[in-house]
Amino acid sequence: MTNNPVGAPMRAQPETFRARALGASITANDLQKSLTWYTDVVGFTIDQKYEREGKVVAVSLKAGDVGIVLNQDDGAKGKDRAKGLGMSFQFTTAQTVDDVANRIKAAGGKLDSDPADMPWGARVFTLTDPDGFRIVISSERA
Repeated sequence: MTNNPVGAPMRAQPETFRARALGASITANDLQKSLTWYTDVVGFTIDQKYEREGKVVAVSLKAGDVGIVLNQDDGAKGKDRAKGLGMSFQFTTAQTVDDVANRIKAAGGKLDSDPADMPWGARVFTLTDPDGFRIVISSERA
């Protein structure tokens, strides 16, 4: 143990939390509608489908190295409950954000904000998925 400036012994501190990855799970009102939006509009690919009693209840998706899981809402907490309030999913890409945004618009997607330069050196645009989850896509400014 070492002494602090006033001479009292310092206690050893516990190690801080150190995560290695983040997994996102999104509950969808209509799994097929959300699946179509994430694959056909945004550009995710299907990694794996999960079935229960012969029915698809969840799908894991990939976009580069990042994965998310879409789950069918079972209605247990109310069919029309609000989702995605007060949070966003932020995806960073090495691709040109303007090209990604243009591809999303060409596929029928609606952007909440067009690509714009941010003071911290990123170029960013936003959109909202069918269940109200906010998606932020960014890259370093060229």
